[in-house]
Amino acid sequence: MPGPPHASSTSSLAAWRAAGQSFSHGGHSLAYWEEGSGESLLLIHGFPTASWDWSRIWSALSQRFRPIAMDMLGFGFSEKPRPHPYSIFEQADLYEALLAKLGVGACHVLAHDYGDTVAQELLARFEDRRSAGERGLELRSICFLNGGLFPESHHPRPVQVALAGPNGAAISALLDEARFTQGFGEVFGPNTQPSPAELAEFWQLVSHADGHRIWHLLIRYMEERREHRERWVGALVRSSIPLRLVDGPEDPVSGAHLAARYREQVPLADVVLLPGIGHYPQTEDPAGVLRAFEAFHDVRVR
Repeated sequence: MPGPPHASSTSSLAAWRAAGQSFSHGGHSLAYWEEGSGESLLLIHGFPTASWDWSRIWSALSQRFRPIAMDMLGFGFSEKPRPHPYSIFEQADLYEALLAKLGVGACHVLAHDYGDTVAQELLARFEDRRSAGERGLELRSICFLNGGLFPESHHPRPVQVALAGPNGAAISALLDEARFTQGFGEVFGPNTQPSPAELAEFWQLVSHADGHRIWHLLIRYMEERREHRERWVGALVRSSIPLRLVDGPEDPVSGAHLAARYREQVPLADVVLLPGIGHYPQTEDPAGVLRAFEAFHDVRVR
């Protein structure tokens, strides 16, 4: 199957969607993409976007790996049940189900934002199985991009705080393209702002099937991070596999302050900063992300 296209034109989102496949689990339909024939690489996207975030580095990754991406439940082109008790644990279950369907018993991981927390849960499960001598999905390495790895160093935007509050449903109902565009640009670097055409495609992505109307349901991940900090941060601290953080320091949500906390908390912390970059390194500086990711695999993983 030909790989998803480079995200450069106003038609790229439609082409990306057309290149996807679907599978059903737990009665829900989920969109996924795969390509290549190397070692399996699971790509886990963030909130509120979807796997299209990886499109700018997808082709390069497929030259060396077998990249696999899925729009999580409630995101992108996957089903958006409502009401539904969305959780990080369920998303991790869905990734395990997809990998099992594809016959993947071991993989590397590249994760971003909300996806970082899903990766932490997958890592915690892997370490639990390893300690108990049990078989299951083997994780070989994880590279994190900007995300809330530590709840105390996550600085949510005002709209995220509002969505997580008692009036979250009303806030979701008020969201529109203008409000999204203004807030979304604020997390990018000053010199790497998305173009109007890119913003329009991001809005098309997040509003597909009224996806923006359930953000108050999805946003519970912030509370989950606090509830399960010991488990998820503990997985980082005791990790038996190579880890790297590639961080855009200009990000007001999880930028330089996240990198500093990571260095404090994670033994032998491996951190790469991308100067001038904000919350979406894979979109703002795809070449920089590829260099850092490939160097990680050349030096730390091999």
